[in-house]
Amino acid sequence: MKPLATLVEAAIPLIVIIAFFLIWELATIIFQIPQFLLPAPSAIFAVIVKSFWPIMGHAWQTMFTTSIGFLIAVAFGLFGGVVLGSSRTLYKAFYPLLIGFNSIPKVAVVPVLVIWFGIGTVPAIISAFLISFFPIVVNVATGIATLEPELKDVLLALGAKRRDIMLKVGIPRSMPYFFASLKVAITLAFVGAIISETVAANSGIGYLMVSAASRFDVPLVFAGLLVTSVMGVGMYAVAAVIEQRTVGWAMRGTAAQP
Repeated sequence: MKPLATLVEAAIPLIVIIAFFLIWELATIIFQIPQFLLPAPSAIFAVIVKSFWPIMGHAWQTMFTTSIGFLIAVAFGLFGGVVLGSSRTLYKAFYPLLIGFNSIPKVAVVPVLVIWFGIGTVPAIISAFLISFFPIVVNVATGIATLEPELKDVLLALGAKRRDIMLKVGIPRSMPYFFASLKVAITLAFVGAIISETVAANSGIGYLMVSAASRFDVPLVFAGLLVTSVMGVGMYAVAAVIEQRTVGWAMRGTAAQP
C-alpha cells in the first residue's frame, strides 16, 4: 500500500497540471477567446514544436545567465549572511542598507548596467544576481543570528571557541534557512535575467518574448513564458532534492537520505 500511496502522491502535481491546461483549452473554445488575446495551450505547444530549436537557443542563453547570476548570489549571500549573522552590530548596521538596496526596482537598474557593460550577457547576469542575493543573505544571517544565547553559553562553558560554535553549530543550524532561500532565489533569478533581456539583449527568452510581441505573435510569447516556467520548476526541484539530502534531518516527518 505504501508504494501505491507514494505513486499517487507523486502523480498529483502532474494531474493538476494536466487539468489546468485542459480547463484553459476548454475556456478558449467555449468563450471563443481570440488567439491574439489568449492562445489555447494547443496553439502554444504547436509553436514550441514548430520553433523548437530557436526557442531552445534562447532558453539556453537565459538558463546560462540565470545560473551564473544565481551561483554568484549564492556565494556572496552565504558569505555575507555568515558575516552579518555572527555579529549583532553588523547585522543592525547593514540590515537597513540591504532593505533599501532590495527596494530599488531592478528594471530601473538595467539601463545603468547597459551604460556600464553594454547590452548582452553581463547585465542579465548582474540583474539575476541583484534580485536573488537579498533572500539568501537575509535568511542565512537570520538563521545564525537567532542561535539561542543559552546554547552559546553552554558551549562556551564547555570550552568551545566562538569560531567552533559558528562552524559546527551556527552554520549547520542556518542551512534550513539557506535552502529555503535558495528555492525562492532561483525563481527570482529568472525574473532578473528576463527583465534585463527584455530591455537590453539580443538573445534569451526575454528578447524572444519582446520580439514576438512586436509581431503580435502571442502564442510565441506564451511559449516563452511556458519554457521559463519549466526551467524554473526544474531548478527548484534540483534545490529541493539537494535540500532533502543535505538537511533532511530538519524537516518534520522526514529523514536525511543516505
